[in-house]
Amino acid sequence: MVTALARLGGEILARSWSLEVVGEEHVRALRQAGIPVLFAVWHAHLLAPLWHRRDEGITLLVSGHRDGRRLASAAQRWGYEAAHGSSTRGGADGLRRLVRALRAGGDGAVTPDGPQGPPRAAKDGVLLAASRAAGAIIPIGVRSATAWRARSWDRFQVPAPFSRVRIAYGAPVPPPRAGEPRDWARERLEAALQAAEEEAQCTA
Repeated sequence: MVTALARLGGEILARSWSLEVVGEEHVRALRQAGIPVLFAVWHAHLLAPLWHRRDEGITLLVSGHRDGRRLASAAQRWGYEAAHGSSTRGGADGLRRLVRALRAGGDGAVTPDGPQGPPRAAKDGVLLAASRAAGAIIPIGVRSATAWRARSWDRFQVPAPFSRVRIAYGAPVPPPRAGEPRDWARERLEAALQAAEEEAQCTA
């Protein structure tokens, strides 16, 4: 009962936001080319993009612990599929499910620094998935005019009621090149996420 009320409250809150979206053309171009799309957003900023891309059948990689199960339950209500796994628990299984979904023609979504941080430090999962599925990563930046911040490792942000929320989809990041050091690939992804965040901050 409490969970159902929380979901309802989340939907009422999300419907009050004023969304401004830029960079959607990057997503359309990949889909039109038949290239699997793997969305990447920092864990702290997950909520608004999760709402924006609801009912698209996207497969979301979520951790197997309690918080991840709660997230999966809420996301499934918004039309997502869940691939359970993380860098700390059941990661290989979750990654395989995500790759299968991408190869089958679906899209995926990952929080590169989840589920327990450190914040804004990308792990290898999103890079491996993109490489194995021959997909491309779309970095996402988010800005909320006003937001609540949780006392969690990532300072998870919840845009306040009726807040203006800007979501920026950045230029696609290709999977790691053959022989490219993992550190370089992670740095490219982190730089792309930073650029998307800077775009989200723009008001023009």
